[in-house]
Amino acid sequence: MILKLDVTNLKDITNKKGLVDSMMAPKKGRKHSCQTLPPDLLSNLPKNALDGILVRLPLREAVRTSILSKKWRYTWCKLPELTLDETLWETPADAGSLRWGRDLTFVTSNFTKIMYHILTLHAGPITKFTLSISMLVSCPNVDNLIYFLSRDDIKDLVLRLPEPEDNLYKLPSSFFTCLQLRHLTLQHCLILPPPTFRGFDKLISMELSGVKISSKYLESLISNCPLLEQLVLEINHVMKVIEINAPMLRSFDFTGSVRFLCLKNIPLLEKFSLADSEYVDRKESHDIVKFFRSLSTIEHLHLEYMWFSACLGLDIPARLPFNLNRVKHFSLRFSLICLDEVLCTLCLIRSFPYLQYLKIEIVGNHDEDIPALECLEVEHFSDVTFNHLREVRLIMGTGSKPEMQLIKLLLAKSPLLVRMLIEAGMFEEFVPARIQESAAVQMLVKVAKFQRASPTAEVDLRLF
Repeated sequence: MILKLDVTNLKDITNKKGLVDSMMAPKKGRKHSCQTLPPDLLSNLPKNALDGILVRLPLREAVRTSILSKKWRYTWCKLPELTLDETLWETPADAGSLRWGRDLTFVTSNFTKIMYHILTLHAGPITKFTLSISMLVSCPNVDNLIYFLSRDDIKDLVLRLPEPEDNLYKLPSSFFTCLQLRHLTLQHCLILPPPTFRGFDKLISMELSGVKISSKYLESLISNCPLLEQLVLEINHVMKVIEINAPMLRSFDFTGSVRFLCLKNIPLLEKFSLADSEYVDRKESHDIVKFFRSLSTIEHLHLEYMWFSACLGLDIPARLPFNLNRVKHFSLRFSLICLDEVLCTLCLIRSFPYLQYLKIEIVGNHDEDIPALECLEVEHFSDVTFNHLREVRLIMGTGSKPEMQLIKLLLAKSPLLVRMLIEAGMFEEFVPARIQESAAVQMLVKVAKFQRASPTAEVDLRLF
């Protein structure tokens, strides 16, 4: 049996509490009719069903369900999962109004009161807690909140704090005593572990976004989480060297500015994404062969074009001295203007013999004659065939000669290709639609003349 609760009118019910009470209470002189009423289905729901309903509601609405029946009155106070965010004070009149941007100081103060009020009333363990207040003008003092959670064996913690104008919020010492943590997300805070901290030995996933932490403490934090499987790092400040020592790590996403990234002990890594938010003048050189030797178990790989700048001026081989046989998905952003970026890309593609899905986003405007053009000639790939490539997605400009040469190369060397999706854009806003459509037709005509190793391969073109 599936029970559905329509909560769309909870606000109306809340405003009409007296009406609800009068409907639920028996009237004098009508005892017999009251005895024939059907049982209270809401009160008779099992506890796991009640918790399942309340957990899926915004906390504000979950609290309002306390008027539905006696059994529901204090159920929300025992919820093991709580989310505190802007929905706690937002009213329908506030949504989309200018007041949202005018009265944030008052909202911040009000939110602090709501936070302490809820924690005072809550009884029972809290295993999952989310605090998302990124829209506030400042960060309320959440030290007491974290201390409260640290005593409660918190397992899943999300702290999305506002980005301050000056100093980041420093995590209190009580945070580092949450030793039952399985999943952790931190945004806009300062991480300074105490000398006695020995890591989170039960942590499975960790996401750090806009945090401030030294390379030394970051390396120590990662290496002291022996069960860590998923790691997301979005670092805003420049870091010198980061050494990743995580024997159970399976997924790693890094965005930021780093002079050198050392993947020391990652024998199980399957998904890896590396992107730079800004250019850094690296003093450390990236040995492309040494770097990818540590990625022998990779299946999904994503690289941003800024990563390739680490290889500038180095000797880039035509292919790696070993094959990465597990790579099936490869996506990257790079520029056809830079010869080294093109050489790095071609080196990697040649080294992925079992590649099935390829996504390439070409950035920047390209002249017709560039040094990389010759490298894209089909004749230079006489010893290479993409025998497992089935799907290609190209995000490019309006079809310059280098871009068309890349399309020609992939079509000619992919015998099992099923579909190639070309997303062309970068038209000026004032260019009429008919001219854009005409350019698209001309591009398709050119592509139709290219030799295809797969006679059944479909080529789709979309304008954006």
